[in-house]
Order: sequence, then structure tokens, then C-alpha cells
Amino acid sequence: RDIAQHIANMGLPKGSSIAIASPNSISACLTFMGIVYGGYVALPLNLVAGAKVLGYTLAHSKAALIFVQSDCQDMIQEAMQEAKSTANTCPLDLNDGPQWLENSPATSKPNAPIESPNADSIGVLMYTSGTTGNPKGVMLSHHNLLAAGHFISTGHGITKQDRALCVLPIYHINGLCVTVMGTTVSASMLVLPHKFSVSSFWSHIAAYKCSWFSAVPTQFAYILNHPESTEELSYLRFARSASAPLSPEIHRRFEERFNIPIIETMGLTETGSQITTNPMPPAIRKIGSPGTAFGNEIMIADDTLAAVPTGKIGEILVRGANVMQGYLNQPEETAKTISPDGWLRTGDLGYLDQDGYVFVSGRIKELIIKGGENIAPREIDEALLEHEAVLEAAAFAVPCENYGERVEACIRLKEQVHASASDLLAHCQTRLGKFKSPDTIHILEDLPKGPSGKVQRLKLFGLVYPAE
Repeated sequence: RDIAQHIANMGLPKGSSIAIASPNSISACLTFMGIVYGGYVALPLNLVAGAKVLGYTLAHSKAALIFVQSDCQDMIQEAMQEAKSTANTCPLDLNDGPQWLENSPATSKPNAPIESPNADSIGVLMYTSGTTGNPKGVMLSHHNLLAAGHFISTGHGITKQDRALCVLPIYHINGLCVTVMGTTVSASMLVLPHKFSVSSFWSHIAAYKCSWFSAVPTQFAYILNHPESTEELSYLRFARSASAPLSPEIHRRFEERFNIPIIETMGLTETGSQITTNPMPPAIRKIGSPGTAFGNEIMIADDTLAAVPTGKIGEILVRGANVMQGYLNQPEETAKTISPDGWLRTGDLGYLDQDGYVFVSGRIKELIIKGGENIAPREIDEALLEHEAVLEAAAFAVPCENYGERVEACIRLKEQVHASASDLLAHCQTRLGKFKSPDTIHILEDLPKGPSGKVQRLKLFGLVYPAE
């Protein structure tokens, strides 16, 4: 409330966009809460997006105020120059919160009235990764935010006795709406390191007796490839995976090694948090599936948005209380994404099995069409990840005169482990056959990733063939 009061004293209109540029910290979380409590729109800034994208974000959102942690100062100044932004800035200390200047409007008396938001007011403006073109501003209402937190707490049985470790940045939807809102709605404890570190991961779990965490597949691979924890972990109830499909091979190996169940889920920025989840143990979880619909409706649809039969692949659609209000100032994009009767098009392909479990085959935009045959890149990824030397893998399409498109893949090897491209090609052909196997495998030091650590598949072609 104190933060909301200071902002109100500055005279900013209700509904103004207010940005936060900070690593994870309790101060950043409280600043977020103060912004939304005061009826303003919180705008978490993606710290790895670069000055050009941040400049676009500040200009497009018309940010009126930016809370800036000292390590982010130079980047924000460059972004403001890019955007020709005249927004006010306020220093944000990681431990002590906003540093209000004496004799500034924020500290003036008497206090200005705070206008409480309603359920339909926009609470958060979260910009998508923007792998192609400029990012889009996803508008999530207060009702969306509470629904997102409620679906996490009820879907995973989280109570006030639980303790969550946040290993994802809160400028990413998974960090903010899953871990922060999930703990807020359940009135449970949040442990918030400034950033994820695989070397200190288990020590944080042990020191604070954390009972759950939510991570992305890349992080599970890093944890799995790191020396085993010797800490006592009996209080760790489950791990949660989202943001990208988890390789069944990594899933099985993690559970076998650490004896901790992974609850695979599916969600996207446009829905705040999860749209599907596997059940908690001892109920049956299906490895390779992000589970069944939870808190909302799921439909698999054809190109006309009509439902397809069980077992048939189509686009995954979702409808429910956590679906966004739309894209900021982009009504045409909003209309393409949300149907008149409320179904949001996820852009993911998949099918439902007889038990209602969703199985994701890939993104529509990432589908490889070779000689008229549809090939899901994920199938190739999973085959490569079964090789003992591979840490990360991503297949992608390359234009081809004979087939229209051919399959290639980029991989990252585990540290101090060697495998040749020919070894990996032979491995793929054994599991996939020659037609689906990559023509070429590129061994890289790292793969391009977004803010959550998810591999950005659509950037691979330009990385491997920069002149084409």
C-alpha cells in the first residue's frame, strides 16, 4: 500500500503502465504488488531482450514510470533513448525497495486517493518473446491473475505450509504467474534467489526446506547433468515443468535419480499460467503429456476451429478464466487469436487420448514439411536427447530444392563428453529411420534461448546460415 500511495502522489492516471527493471528480489515482487494494488498496470521488463526491444516495449506501452535496479541503469537509459521516452525513473534497491527522492511529488502531503481496481482492470502487461517481429503486449486482468494463481494452488494442492523456490525470472510468465501468484493465492512461502544457479540450486532447496519448484526443460537438463545433491530432500514434494515440452528421457532420468516426481504442465503467456496439468501422485501421470485440462476447457480443432475426433492431431484451443483480455493496441492480432466465442488459439499442434490427456506434437510455425510429409521437430529432439552425450537438441527446417524442406538439427554436448556428428546421425537413423532423421547435425557451444531458458527454434536457421 505504501508503494501504491507514493505512485498515486505522483499524479499518474489510473491504468498507467509502470515498468520494473530488476533481477528477482522481494523488493521487485512488492513493487509489482504495489503497482497493481494502486490500479496501475505492472510492466515487467525482459532484461535479456536488448535495448532495441526494450525501447519498443517502453514506447508501445507508453510507460509513465520505470523502477530501475542499479545493475539495469545503463540498459534502461539506452532503451529510453531508443524509445525517446520521457518516463520518470525511480531507483529500486534489491533489499530496501523503491528509493523515493525527498521533496518529490511521491513524498508530498496530503496523500492522494488510491483508486482500487476492479476484476476486469488490466493488472499486468507482459510482452511475448517476439521470435519473429516485435513482441506483443499481453493484457492480463486482475481476474486473470487471480485465476492463474488459483489454478496453480488448487492444481498442485499447495497450502500455507508449502515453500516454493522461484528459479525463473519474474519478468517471465512462469516466474510471475506460477511461482509468485501461486504462493500469493495460497498464502504460502516464497524463496526468491536473484537468479538461477545450478551450483546453488540444491543448497537453496535444503536451506529453506522448499517443497516445490517450477522449472523449464533446459533447467532440468542442467540439474540432471550436475553432480548429485547430498542434501536431505524429504520435504521436496514435487517439481513442476512448463513453458516447453519436457523430453520423456529427461523426465524418466530425473525421477529415477532424485526420486522426485515431475508434474508436467502446459501454459502460455496469453493464459497467465497453466491450461493443463498432470495429477499429483499417487494418481496416474503420463510421461510425454502435459496432462488434462484444469480450470478451463481444452479443444483440439481443425482449420475451421471445429472439434476433431479423439486421437486426431489439430490445433490446441483453450477457453477459461485465465485467458488474456487481448494484445495491447492490436485488435486484428487479438481477433486472429481469440475466437468470438472465447477460444484462444495456442498455435500448438496436438491430440487428446481416450482419457483426455493432451499430447503436444509441436508448434504450427515450426512444423517441418518434407516432401509433403509433416514432421514434428519434437520427435527429432527427443531422439537426440536419448543419446548419452547430448545436453540440448533442437531440429529445424531448411529450404530444399528436392523436398521443399529438409531436416537439420543443432545440439549442445554435455561437458567433457564427445560425440561426432556422424555418431549422432547414426543414432537418429536407428530410432527414426532415414527420412525423418536430420541431413546435418550442427554441434554448437550453446543454443539460442528466450528469457525462460526455452530454446528459440526459429532462430536456428539464421544462426547456422547467417548469409541466407
